Amino acid sequence: MTRANLVDAPVLHIALDGRYIRTTFHDGISRFSAHLFAELARLVQARDDVRLTILVSNEAQRARIPYSGELSTFLVSSPTSPREPFVARQVNRLAPDVVFSPMQTMGSSGRKYRLILTVHDLIYYRYPTPPREFHLALRAMWRLYHLSWWPQRLLLRGADAVVAVSETTKKLIQRFRLTTRPIFVVPNAADTPANRSVVPASERKKRLIYMGSFMPYKNVENLLRAANLLPDWELHLMSRIAPAERVRLKSLAPSAHVIFHNGCSDEEYSTALRSASALVSASRDEGFGIPLVEAMAQGTPVVVSDIPIFREIGGEAALYASPDSPEEFATAIRSLADKREWDRRSSAALNQASKYQWSRSAKVLLDVLCDVARTKP
Repeated sequence: MTRANLVDAPVLHIALDGRYIRTTFHDGISRFSAHLFAELARLVQARDDVRLTILVSNEAQRARIPYSGELSTFLVSSPTSPREPFVARQVNRLAPDVVFSPMQTMGSSGRKYRLILTVHDLIYYRYPTPPREFHLALRAMWRLYHLSWWPQRLLLRGADAVVAVSETTKKLIQRFRLTTRPIFVVPNAADTPANRSVVPASERKKRLIYMGSFMPYKNVENLLRAANLLPDWELHLMSRIAPAERVRLKSLAPSAHVIFHNGCSDEEYSTALRSASALVSASRDEGFGIPLVEAMAQGTPVVVSDIPIFREIGGEAALYASPDSPEEFATAIRSLADKREWDRRSSAALNQASKYQWSRSAKVLLDVLCDVARTKP
């Protein structure tokens, strides 16, 4: 398209649902939103045919998007508000051509724009325990929602297209026939490490890193039992943990050298990855696997459960073990004590991590947004 044609073309108005961005710390969906939106803003900053607006329920959410340029916001109600089923009537006042939400629960009743919703995973249909930080009423609604497929199907029916964050999630959506809408894969990613130099094996310790919650499906118990078989290795659990859960896990592996960090900063986490021999996860189900990409980007090998999503994200770089076998995990971890094996896995990890970058995902999403905007709602 020539510059003259570009100027004459109608401006495509894209609205991005930023209401899931946390104002204190990022969880998975918050980080996905903030970084993806920042890269989209960089992609369109020099274009005259695309305009972005961020939907927020709190103006402080804008400050959490790592983009210093001009970025318009539009205030609507919170996604946990009783008004959510009818939020489209608020968004209509903005008159966007297409709206992208990083969740699948955005209300669509009465909308006058094209809508793309996101499905990250289907974990809670198999493991229906809701996140502990939700208040009692929301936990009850969460359980009711996941008792059947029909609420999910109903929500996705309100969209023009669906985004999945991995091929594994896309296949599950298709397997359970959750939508007849087009499904596009926009991969999740991880932050680019500030220090891209790889710490060699000779400077690493026999240290294992786990980053994630302690929800039942995360299967952290298997990591503790594996650590019990590795008396000369340290297992570092980086996330916040309730005192009772800490006591319970420790009792599973009385001989293991386990360090509970009870939360850490991004800098502390990065330092831990650079000093460790491996990142570990025995999770039984995931929608993506950001900790894998974070570790591999540091040249840190990963030892993870043999499940489809980890096969997709870890590729040939990862070491795999049964989520039910502490012995398999211990064997895989011990293999990294061999410098040649560690070097091989580290090099493969760097190559695998390079496939998952926010800039790449933003380009895919922008193409999807433009394509859907041109279709009939």
